[in-house]
Order: sequence, then structure tokens, then C-alpha cells
Amino acid sequence: MAVATGKKGRAEGSDTPTERAGGCTAAVVAIIPVGILFFTTGLIVNFIQTICYCLVRPISKSLYRRISRVALELLWLELVWLFDWWAGVKLQIFTDQEIINKMGKEHALVICNHRSDIDWLVGWILAQRSGCLGSALAVMKKSSKFLPVIGWSMWFAEYLFLERSWAKDENTLKSGIQQLQDYPLPFWLALFVEGTRFTQAKLLAAQEYATTTGLPVPRNVLIPRTKGFVSAVSNMRSFVPAIYDVTLAIPKNSPPPTLLRIFKGEPSVVHVHIKRHLMNELPKDDEGVAQWCRDVFVAKDALLDKHKYEDKFSDKESHDAGKPIKSLLVVISWYILLFVGFVKFVLFFPLLMSWKGLTISIAALGVVTILMQILIRFSQSEHSTPAKVVPIKTNRGEQLQAETRGNKQD
Repeated sequence: MAVATGKKGRAEGSDTPTERAGGCTAAVVAIIPVGILFFTTGLIVNFIQTICYCLVRPISKSLYRRISRVALELLWLELVWLFDWWAGVKLQIFTDQEIINKMGKEHALVICNHRSDIDWLVGWILAQRSGCLGSALAVMKKSSKFLPVIGWSMWFAEYLFLERSWAKDENTLKSGIQQLQDYPLPFWLALFVEGTRFTQAKLLAAQEYATTTGLPVPRNVLIPRTKGFVSAVSNMRSFVPAIYDVTLAIPKNSPPPTLLRIFKGEPSVVHVHIKRHLMNELPKDDEGVAQWCRDVFVAKDALLDKHKYEDKFSDKESHDAGKPIKSLLVVISWYILLFVGFVKFVLFFPLLMSWKGLTISIAALGVVTILMQILIRFSQSEHSTPAKVVPIKTNRGEQLQAETRGNKQD
């Protein structure tokens, strides 16, 4: 099977045909066994979530959430293993020790620049290191919940799914956040306020829009869509104490990580800068909160300029995120469980050893490969849909209304 890379990968790559072929072979070697593991165990997790949703949740939502959190972590740790152990991607965190000590011990709203294809996975790595992987939530576009296994798992875990129509999404976001007030464990809710993943084409459109409307012209980020952020802050003030302002950057000597590169086993380095803001220190009015968000992204843009020059975030302490063994042990345990189950299944149903059984097995491998290709394609930034921005010349109030249209995560 040939694994197709995206346009971005072809433009950046300077590998020889032999090297590219070797990388694709490595990707195939990983995709098939990892795909079998992920979708088989994912269906097991989805089955557990379904049973608990029907039988446990009506009696105790808190108990349901605790069970779902553990089951979900066992699934997400497989992707953490890919990141840490298969590809060897290194995460370097730049923040204060005081913030490190608080992460995973409090509810938090997380805002981040949406730079790479795997920002969501970097967020999971941070959550895993902080001990809240199973309760790391996000605001996603609605189509995400239809992804086999991963989307279904997110739905059971109470991720919030939006449609890119504020008339519909306003109530969805408000009610979803209000449902989290009684969440029994520390959770993170990630919101990518740029509304879509960063590409050069989207940056050019954002720069043109900023020039037209008199906003600061971005260089490394897109213009934030603040409606969703304002709504999130308004509904979370009473029970969420902090906002984590996260900035992701890739050092010059490291290739940008993508899901395909991770499957190929190609290492990379990701720099993560984290600032913690107290929720009660934000402005009280909606326009003030929107301006606070825009100011944060102007500062984030300047921070990324400085990172380009220095190749690090020099204003904060550097912490190596490490490579915990937990994900490795979980993956080994899952493989042993599946192998034992498969052997017993074959012994009980000898039909699988016949030509008909072999045909069914090959077809199943084909389905798994297709599903993994869908997951890879879905993660690639060149296939993301930009949030609509309509550049107009008008008064300041109308500018801000147009600017903040359609705040969703891609």
C-alpha cells in the first residue's frame, strides 16, 4: 500500500525517492498493527462507554465520568505511545515551576495557536504528563464526532461539537460548558480560537483582512474569532479558576511533526510555552474579554517572532516533558490481551483458518488501513476548512462583530 503524503510534505521534503519509499514502508509497518490495536481496543472502550452511559449515567453521572475517564485514558495512551516511543517526538515545556505544579490539579480553559496537524495530540501529551488525560476535553467541529472510534469516544467523554453557525453553536457551547460544572475531577477544555489550522494561504487572508479593518497584522498566527471565547469565559467564570495560554513552536533544526511522520517513526521536537492567567482577573464585560483575547494573540505573535530568532522561549524555565513508561506498558498489555483473545477465537472458530476466513481477515486489514488513512487525512492542515472571514470597512463595533464570527475548533 502506498501512503500518500500531503502537499505540505511534498513541498518541504528533500528526501531521495529511496528515503521516501523507506518512510512509507515504515508508515505501513506501523499503520496496520497500530490500526488493528487502536480500532479493536477502541471498540471495546466504546462498548464500555455505551453500557455505562445507558446503565450507570442515569444513576450517577459522577461515577459514569470516572469510569469513562479511565477507559478513555487506556485508549488515548496508545497515541501517546506513538508520540513518545515509536516516533520519539520530544516535548520541551517552557513555563514556571509553579504552573507545572498546578497543571492537572485544577479546572482550566486552554487556548493555543493552531499551528500543526497534531496540536490536539500535543495537548494530550501535556494532559497525560499532568495526570488528566482522560478528562482533557476540547471544542471540536461537528464532523469530528463521526470519526470511527476516536470521534465516538470524544462524544461519550463530553467533548463539545460545533457546526460553524453561531446561531446554533451559542446554545450548544453554553449548555455544554454548564454541564461541566459538576465534573468530579480536574478537567481541561481546549479552545482553538483562531477557528482553523494555520497555513500560509490562511495567513495571507488574515493579513489582508487585518489591513482592511485596521487590526494588527499577524505574522505567525491567525486573527482570533472571539465569540466562542467570550461565551466560554462568561459561562466558566464561576467554577474554572484559570486560563492556560499555550504557544506551540517548532525549532529550526526539527521537521514539523505530522501524524504521517509519527507513523513513519520520524522524531521531532516541539516547544511549548505556557502562561497561566487567573479567570477572575479578566475584564467583566464581553467586549473587554474579546479585546483581552486579541491582545493575547498579538503577544503570542511577538513571542513566536522572538522564538524564530532565538530558537527557544527564553523568558521561561525549560522543562523536559520526559517519556513515561505508562503508555508503553498499556500498549504491551493491550497487545497481549488481543493476542490471547485472537488465539482462543481461532481455536473456537476454525473457519478462520480456511480460505474464507483468510479472505475475511484480509478484508478486515483493508478496512483498518482505510480508516487509518481517513484519520491521517483528517489531521492534515491542508485539508482543513477555514472559518469564514468577511473583510469590511465599517465602524469599530461592526468590525469586531465581523471579526469574531464563527469561533470553532478545526
